[in-house]
Amino acid sequence: MGLSDTLAARFDVESHGSDVRTELVAGLTTFLAMSYIIVVNPAILSDAIQIEGYGQGEVFQMIAIATILSAAIGTVVMALYANRPFGLAPGLGLNAFFAYTVVLGLGIPWQTALAAVFVEGVAFMLLTLVGARKYVIQLFPEPVKRSVGAGIGLFLLFIGFQELQIVVPDDATLVTLGGIFGNPWAILGLLGLAFTFGLWARGITGSIVIGILTTAAVGWGLTLAGVFERGVITPETLPSAQYDITPLAGAFVDGLGQIEPLTFVLVVFTFFFVDFFDTAGTLIGVSQFGDFLDEDGDLPDMDKPLMADAVGTTAGAMLGTSTVTTFIESSTGVEEGGRTGLTALAVAGLFVASLAVIPIVAAIPSYASFIALIVVGVMMLQGLVEVDWDDPAWAVSAGLTVTVMPFAYSIADGLAAGIIAYPLIKVAVGEYDDVAPGQYVIAALLVVYYVLQTRGVIL
Repeated sequence: MGLSDTLAARFDVESHGSDVRTELVAGLTTFLAMSYIIVVNPAILSDAIQIEGYGQGEVFQMIAIATILSAAIGTVVMALYANRPFGLAPGLGLNAFFAYTVVLGLGIPWQTALAAVFVEGVAFMLLTLVGARKYVIQLFPEPVKRSVGAGIGLFLLFIGFQELQIVVPDDATLVTLGGIFGNPWAILGLLGLAFTFGLWARGITGSIVIGILTTAAVGWGLTLAGVFERGVITPETLPSAQYDITPLAGAFVDGLGQIEPLTFVLVVFTFFFVDFFDTAGTLIGVSQFGDFLDEDGDLPDMDKPLMADAVGTTAGAMLGTSTVTTFIESSTGVEEGGRTGLTALAVAGLFVASLAVIPIVAAIPSYASFIALIVVGVMMLQGLVEVDWDDPAWAVSAGLTVTVMPFAYSIADGLAAGIIAYPLIKVAVGEYDDVAPGQYVIAALLVVYYVLQTRGVIL
């Protein structure tokens, strides 16, 4: 029996109406669609993670390696345990929450933030093992679950616009439009963004990574041609290759000893909430493309892909990166015919192979990397169509969830606003029986937390 026959038998490819070649092509397609995270995740996390004795470029490479390894681990579990064609990697939105809200905003050490991700992953694993998913789902208001993706999308858009210097600080209005066409950094970012949106609109596979690499190549071309000096639109110096991640891996252990209980619980809660519902929503959404759902609209044996997600998150925290989640870009591979875990195994193998380009990723300018945030942010806004805007409780809860995230620069604060608002409006319109007891409890606890937090009693 050849390798092809062995793989076909191991993943039961024929009974899923597929073949080995189709599965491998689907894996390549999914990888190209989601591989931008190899560059974008370290671009975000390296703003918050600083390691004594190492420059930002070296830390960037460490995080890139952690990103690749955590993606490979989670996706291998998805392949071998769940036998589903889904790719996993550190998720956009949660890495921004990790860096800009938890570490830079709240002043929590990055090691402690990794500890929160680790605890969230373990909790996710335990709840999945005991089959408690349906009980957890009941605790959260439906409008918050439906709108959280769009809120994260706006959060990513706001960060991306700032990083490209399209939006800049202003004393009078807090933010304003930057001097784009007097700023080569912003010009290149804007042109790269337009190019990437064009590729995406035409349905080009890997449009985001193509946009990032093309924009970076233009920046380097202009620098090497002498139009700009080094350090203007390209890094002034490039670090040597850094494959040693021991200063990063295992740092979560130190973080476990630096916990402020109430704030730590809120951070874990936010990581868990977003990871849980983002993964569940992505699994259902991608499964629709592959006709994997049963007659009730559920994914059979859903606990298995959820476990893969939890294992990826836990492993990622141990290696030194933020929450791992199932990528919606997996739908591209499913559309190519991927139906089994062999697709996911191909994705994992390609992630491992990408370790060879680690020395190159630090050469990609930030304006090229952050194009991805704006493109993905726009894609995530489609979640707004799932909100019942005619229902007052839905409108207020979802509206606050979506808008507070970018305005407060925090996914956690947006979630809290929506969770608190839902029972208040339901009571106001006399529909208090529609609110589960657990939803009242969570809302009350969040009110207490924010009273203490905004009065400076806790961090």
